[in-house]
Amino acid sequence: MDSQTHRILYAKNADLKLKPASTTKLVTAMVVLDRLSPDKMVRVSKEAAYTPSIPPHLRPGDVVSVRDLLYLALMRSINGAAVALAQAVSGSESAFAVLMNQKAASLNAKETHYVNASGLPAPGQYITASDLALILDGALRYPLIRQIINTKEKDLDIDGRQVYLRNTDKLLWSDDDLIGGKTGYTRAAEHCLVFAASKGDCTLVTSLLGERERDRLWLDGKKLLEKSYLVANGEAAPEIYKSHVVLTSYEPARHHIRRHHVLRRWHRKSAVKHYRVHYRVKRRMARRHMLRNQRVKLIARHYLRHDHKRRYLHKKRYYHRKKIIVRKKKRNIAA
Repeated sequence: MDSQTHRILYAKNADLKLKPASTTKLVTAMVVLDRLSPDKMVRVSKEAAYTPSIPPHLRPGDVVSVRDLLYLALMRSINGAAVALAQAVSGSESAFAVLMNQKAASLNAKETHYVNASGLPAPGQYITASDLALILDGALRYPLIRQIINTKEKDLDIDGRQVYLRNTDKLLWSDDDLIGGKTGYTRAAEHCLVFAASKGDCTLVTSLLGERERDRLWLDGKKLLEKSYLVANGEAAPEIYKSHVVLTSYEPARHHIRRHHVLRRWHRKSAVKHYRVHYRVKRRMARRHMLRNQRVKLIARHYLRHDHKRRYLHKKRYYHRKKIIVRKKKRNIAA
């Protein structure tokens, strides 16, 4: 999307409602800055500290500034920081979610609804790719948010503890034109990304939802940025695809290759099992070309080897056990 005119340059399933994951924290940051000073100190509650999140974790009773909590929430997607900010503004996440929905509506994000401040899975929480682009465009008007999402590394002093932060957006290291963005991941939402880049005289906003692989997230983001840059300069026509099928890859010809790599990753811990399944399928395909008599002999040999052999060994083991018992009885009688 062109940030100045809000013209859509490339879109695929842009109006499909999906889970927002941690991209929710962009709206959380905007609502917080509308009501609190960045230098205000906030005490972290037990609910915020024990919210499921990636490290670094907050501790109950920590006194942290709003500015540092925003760095934790936007750079490392710390869910506890978002909950602490929501409680500092409204006292609870449910009351804060009302303010979030009002903020989204003011940004013309009509197909978006929030339930919590962190983006963790919750019933009734959804967003579309077009609305996510509008939300980031609105967040870029806040100088502090723009500064945070453009920061690659940061050292913070969290209540006497030194905390090192590294931005989750890997595109910051590969593209100098990147203004910044926000990543997100949950099992329900899969991998999400929204970012903005300055190309020439225009600012382009790109949003992706529902990507299955993390590596594909960066590759598809770069391709969409290059495509939209050509459209913005008039070298290509806008492309808008509206369908109800979510295609996470922007390389249809390589979709089966990507699927193969995913399957290999799933069976990495059981490579032997994966090989046996593959070999069994090949052997089954070879049997179809055998003659009927050969196939019957092979099946019979397989049946005798696995089933009758097991029964024979079981009977033999039971026979020896019975024989030993009979011998013991005879010895007792003789004694």
